Amino acid sequence: MGQIDLIYKIAGVGILTAVLHTMLKQAGKEDLAHLATWAGVAIVLVWVVKLLGSLFTEVQTVFHLF
Repeated sequence: MGQIDLIYKIAGVGILTAVLHTMLKQAGKEDLAHLATWAGVAIVLVWVVKLLGSLFTEVQTVFHLF
């Protein structure tokens, strides 16, 4: 059930980032709009990297690799 929550969080950050990007671009602040988009991507990337780390740990545990 925890993985579904992560998918919802990623979708929420994506929607929020898209809205913020659109609002800032309409206001003529394209540099801030791009910065906000990159911040959203960075947040999601951190979550995905943590998830991949736990996946690799689980694979090591299952196959007794180290």
